[in-house]
Amino acid sequence: MNAPVISLSRRLRKSPFEARSHAGAVAASVYNHVVLPTAYASLEEDYWHLRDHVQIWDVACQVQVQIEGPDALRLAEYLTPRDLSNIVPGQCMYVPLIDEQAGIINDPIILCLAPDRFWLSISDSDVLLWVKGLAVGAGFNVKVSDPNVFPLSLQGPKSETLLSRLINEPVADIRFFRFIETHIAGIPLVVARTGWSGQGGFELYISEPSEGERLWDTVVEAGADLNLRPGCPNLIDRIETGLLSHGNDMTIENNPIEAGLTRFFKMGKAADYLGREALERIVETGCRQKMVRLVVTGDPIRNPRETYPIHLAGTDLTGCVTSITYSPRLECNVGMGYVPSDRADVGTELRIELPDGIVTGRIAGKDWQTGED
Repeated sequence: MNAPVISLSRRLRKSPFEARSHAGAVAASVYNHVVLPTAYASLEEDYWHLRDHVQIWDVACQVQVQIEGPDALRLAEYLTPRDLSNIVPGQCMYVPLIDEQAGIINDPIILCLAPDRFWLSISDSDVLLWVKGLAVGAGFNVKVSDPNVFPLSLQGPKSETLLSRLINEPVADIRFFRFIETHIAGIPLVVARTGWSGQGGFELYISEPSEGERLWDTVVEAGADLNLRPGCPNLIDRIETGLLSHGNDMTIENNPIEAGLTRFFKMGKAADYLGREALERIVETGCRQKMVRLVVTGDPIRNPRETYPIHLAGTDLTGCVTSITYSPRLECNVGMGYVPSDRADVGTELRIELPDGIVTGRIAGKDWQTGED
């Protein structure tokens, strides 16, 4: 029985690259009310190509929330425990956004366009409405809007070579999590060294959607000899890299401490922020669970929609798998999930309850192969 296809309607926002990116895609999802291709050849073939070459991704679904006005920085600070006081134009930062209970609302990249103008490049949730509500309710002197800006991503080890053919500025001068304003074929763009893969790359933010297809064609022509292909965020690559997916690995029910995001902020920042008291209580009392990496033996597990119960060896304690897939490079299943904080040591053995039986595994460190932390 064939799976249903996505019915397109005006309720789904149209990507400026849609006419190009949908060609050849064999699977898609809906993300921020935009259709996102999720596979072209296959999950594994797309993965190997991404590791070896360069891909062009339609990530228009990564929509922007613009905060502009005299209180723009103060409002941006209010959304996150991360200290933004030293952010400067041309800089990007990863910022977990939290609510009054320290639940994770979203985890965007913030781009500082000017001291009084920022973009939140968001994951899948209606952040625009939430930020508007906070701005009005708390009386911030800002305008919160959708700037109608969409990213196109170049990812893979040959992405720097490709971009160097498209812009006049030295690509090597664009530092990690920095951006420049430039042009490709006369099309104005913001180009950032960011992207949702572990293979390196760039995101090209286009503010003239009518030029989307011409931008796509220009990039494709320039990469013809680099084995450039259309691609998309890849489940295998992002799990191997340890990139958490909002809505899968963390939701409003999780706080940034248990989700392992503490490297992105320090407690005690000077500016006020929503959820400060709740986050301070969590630090004081500790988290009952912790996000960990998992290595699982057995046959390939290939259903990313499901979560599976974790049983820790020798105890009656449980956790859950949030993301898991088979890695053809590591020749095992790799995943992420939550386990009780006092049982989160690397090497801890566990069992995972699948619909068709039990598989065994362990908690892994950053080095999937050796289990070293």
